Amino acid sequence: MADSLKKRGQRIARKFSKVSLKASAEGKEHIKENFIQRLSHIKNIRLLVLEWVLLVIALVLIAVAQAFWFGESYAVDTFVDGGSYVEATIGRINSMNPLFATTSSEKALSKLMFATLAANDYSGHPGPQLASTIHYTDDGKVWRIHLRDGLVWSDGEPITNQDVLFTIGLIQNPAVSTIFTANLENVKISEDENGDIVFNLPSEYADFISALTIPIVPEHILKDAPLKTLAEEEFSKKPVTSGPFMFNATQNVNGDESVVYLTANPNYYLGKPMINSFAIHAYETKDNIVSALNINESTATAELDGKNLEMVTSGNYDKRLSKINSGVFAFLNNSSTALANADMRRAIRQGLDLPEIRSAAPDTTPLDFPILESQIKLENYPSIPAGDKITAKEKIEELSGGEELHLEIATVDSGYLPKVAEKLAENLRELGIECNVSAYAESQEFVANIVSRRNYDILVYTMELGADPDPLPYYHSSQAKASGLNLANYRNTLVDDLLIGARGTTEPTLRTKKYERFLEYWATDVPAIALYQSNMVYIYNKNVRTYNNSNVLVTALDRFLDIDDWAVTHGIKNQTP
Repeated sequence: MADSLKKRGQRIARKFSKVSLKASAEGKEHIKENFIQRLSHIKNIRLLVLEWVLLVIALVLIAVAQAFWFGESYAVDTFVDGGSYVEATIGRINSMNPLFATTSSEKALSKLMFATLAANDYSGHPGPQLASTIHYTDDGKVWRIHLRDGLVWSDGEPITNQDVLFTIGLIQNPAVSTIFTANLENVKISEDENGDIVFNLPSEYADFISALTIPIVPEHILKDAPLKTLAEEEFSKKPVTSGPFMFNATQNVNGDESVVYLTANPNYYLGKPMINSFAIHAYETKDNIVSALNINESTATAELDGKNLEMVTSGNYDKRLSKINSGVFAFLNNSSTALANADMRRAIRQGLDLPEIRSAAPDTTPLDFPILESQIKLENYPSIPAGDKITAKEKIEELSGGEELHLEIATVDSGYLPKVAEKLAENLRELGIECNVSAYAESQEFVANIVSRRNYDILVYTMELGADPDPLPYYHSSQAKASGLNLANYRNTLVDDLLIGARGTTEPTLRTKKYERFLEYWATDVPAIALYQSNMVYIYNKNVRTYNNSNVLVTALDRFLDIDDWAVTHGIKNQTP
């Protein structure tokens, strides 16, 4: 059987070989007859051949060009992930614990590294941040918040209700003095059975959500830290964070200057920012910032105004002007002997040429009242008498009994404030009042020795007005103390009732009426003279993307609201046709 199969295979192989040889011979003959022997005929059709060759080449070139053109059409130069951003700020970095942030540099770091329970949104109104929901009872005395799911510290530990309770406990502890203490005074906090954090207020507060813009610190890091040295703990030098960036390193440069390097936080609840690293370069003076910009050492700054802006000569920067909810006022110290009489304060206001005074602060918006239209829409504003220097001067002479008046004007050496204070002094001298202007360095010493002690007759100063209208901290008599912000030492029991009533009223119409009534007293008693609303000037490199133009900024720090979308690196991306 095997031999039979073998012989059959051999016969098939021999047959296949003969067929192959025959096909090969026929193929060679066909090529010789139809191609080789006809090559001599090419010269007769050479033009036609050339035309076909050129046509083929043209089609290939068109195909390549078309592919390239379509590729370029759908490829765009856009921003991509990566790169570094350096922002120049003013003030030393003594602590990176956000509860103790006081200088501009420390506040910027706090905003970049720590998320808050609530924060201002794109429209300029406060809303939840670490909190997923914020609710209050009808009377505004009980507020509940619930944290978002899946919140994580930069070290991987979960952010929990215990961190919130721990942070509030620190803020309320008498042994710990923070910038948030006043907002949480006499507030009781607890956790209920639903996992909500409950705030029980001593009285109604319609805008308590603004008091929840506090950064949370990690209990698992600080629970055993001594309270007296809390600001000096290792956490203050190398913090664990919850915001868009986390700490990387610190470098001391040029003596008192320092740079804090941050990296994108992959655990940030809104996702990792596009910028890989962000640095805060803390300078001692604005002149130093100008020098840094002129040699392209920094990407951006929000610290310059007035004459400093004119000194930036580098052509690599753009300038953006953003209105913020801050106002510059001339606070008239009601405890000053010369200004205790409301008739004298009214006469002084009547004698001032406000447009001339405001001209010392270009690119600002005139301000007449301590409540902004962006905060609340009022139907009726009180009338303020028009300026009349002659009448005002006569009234001042009558009230002073012919005695020479002398006023001490204090301000800080920042931006337009010294020039504005000098313009105010010139106006007062024309009214027969001698004035001395003192411009102090913006520091804790100034706050302790001048502001807290009310060591002035007139204070030209900037006040943050917030997202919601609440003048209580600035004009309620309970705040006319060293730790309070009633810088005019203004006292009026009817105003006190109106401010407390407005703070506790959630019904819009009634709240509006109370604020309109407050403004009537404010215009009559003249505890302060409104000068202008502040603007933030942001200088930034032309090749980067910063905050969106449509964002409403309540404070200058709100520029970081959409920091996760800022970018510095360009790249090519293909769009879908």
